[in-house]
Amino acid sequence: MHKLRHNYWQKEKNFVTLRFENKHNQMKRILIALMMALPIAAIAQDNTWERTETTASANPDAKYLEGAVPVVDGRVVFQTTIQAPGKTAQQIYDLLHQDMLTMTKEANQLEQTRLTVEDADNHQVVGNFQEWLVFKNKPLNLDRTRLLYNLIADCRDGEATVKLTRIVYIYDEERDMTTYRAEEWITDRYGLNKKKTKLARVSGKFRRKTIDRKDYIFNRFTQLLQK
Repeated sequence: MHKLRHNYWQKEKNFVTLRFENKHNQMKRILIALMMALPIAAIAQDNTWERTETTASANPDAKYLEGAVPVVDGRVVFQTTIQAPGKTAQQIYDLLHQDMLTMTKEANQLEQTRLTVEDADNHQVVGNFQEWLVFKNKPLNLDRTRLLYNLIADCRDGEATVKLTRIVYIYDEERDMTTYRAEEWITDRYGLNKKKTKLARVSGKFRRKTIDRKDYIFNRFTQLLQK
């Protein structure tokens, strides 16, 4: 009698185990099918021509490499000519003058920042800017430099030429202050490695942030004049 009871419970156990394994296998098949379907669904919901393709060989620093910091007559000079169809030299001057005046009062500017030329007759405005250029801002780790530069706008009917030049950095003022001129710090010779394939270890961050700041200012003026 004991043996029969044991055999009965053993069969029940085997039956339950078999049912569990079958259900487990069924769930695995469902999950595998769903995972295989995911890429198809993703493709169906997007246009391949709208996706930005990224490859392992893409260099995120490409815009900062050779030629990104122009030198004219021994001085770093960033320059652009902005088209402003339909606007007179006076209208362009008024717009840039007001925007540069606004820039002098922005949060990153230091008290020495000011407009030094406001020539409405010759349609030229020049600003002497001193501002903080921040590399890293984390708790207990603020890495920044004082950035000095001249911003010059020459206005004509239908366009304006804008230059950013006379760039100087005053770095590490709280500990061991060092002054760098752009010509000796962010040019291709000093701001890149010898092969011109990477930013230099120390001066590279100055080169990167200066180019970013220049791009911001030039794009800002472009949007203003082309409204």
